[in-house]
Amino acid sequence: MKGIKRITYSVVAPIYNEIENIPELYRRVCETMSSMGDPWELILVDDGCTDGSTQAILDLADKDERVIPLIFARNFGHQIAVTAGWDHARGDAVIIIDADLQDPPEVIPELAARWKDGYEVVYAVRSEREGESWFKKFSASVFYRLITRITEVKIPLDTGDFRLLDRKVVDVLKTMRERHRFPRGMAAWVGFKQVGVEYKRAERFAGHTKYPFKKMLKLAMNAITSYSYFPLQISSYIGFLSAGLSIIAIPVVILLRMTGNQEFSGQATTLISVLFLGGVQLISLGILGEYIGRLYDEAKGRPLYIIRQINKK
Repeated sequence: MKGIKRITYSVVAPIYNEIENIPELYRRVCETMSSMGDPWELILVDDGCTDGSTQAILDLADKDERVIPLIFARNFGHQIAVTAGWDHARGDAVIIIDADLQDPPEVIPELAARWKDGYEVVYAVRSEREGESWFKKFSASVFYRLITRITEVKIPLDTGDFRLLDRKVVDVLKTMRERHRFPRGMAAWVGFKQVGVEYKRAERFAGHTKYPFKKMLKLAMNAITSYSYFPLQISSYIGFLSAGLSIIAIPVVILLRMTGNQEFSGQATTLISVLFLGGVQLISLGILGEYIGRLYDEAKGRPLYIIRQINKK
């Protein structure tokens, strides 16, 4: 259409209380994208900020027409903010990047080069992780390898949301409206031609992490329940194991009683068996509840996010 400027790259950065990082993020994205020589935009998704980040985003948008602010009505979470970003991106390629600058904007040209080679999903692989605790590194390593083992979708190891997505991939992702979202899993699930680019993950530029252990655990649960039936299968495995042990134990106990062995007299073994089976049943119900709760959330059909303010250029 006439009058609509063609955008080559849309850089999407979810923002939640990153007032100290926004100026540096803007400066480094501007330097990197301007050096590439193609039209670009920077979509800053305000995920319910309370530290002044909202005004900083709006000030940048007033100063630079390439900055597109999406202001949420409240905090909806990082994964939803990523979704809103690609929903509103206009570029032929969409780049997802964190606002804390642990994912250096200077890596973007490498992602773009692989895109120009014909790849439709170019994900950044963390070869090194600076400034992270041993627990964070260990838990991340276990998480990625666990997901790879128990899901049918092969999510690349040691990757985050930092990646470049071709327009055709984004158009497919926009049709996937499940509420419990795992964008890096979604990007793997859609297929297309994919490749990784290694980079050194930097320390957070300023501020503190917005992903404590509780949020990491929730993300892991979303990933597992979205792409695997393994937790449900565990219940079946434990059930078969318990039944098998019971079948073996019955003749053993009868034989011991007949020979006068008093080790299995009284109610102790009965109580232990009841407690064990009760525990198995409660665990199974909890797993079922997780899946049923997700079905309930989907059935309500509420919007994924609510935008309070958006400035379209």
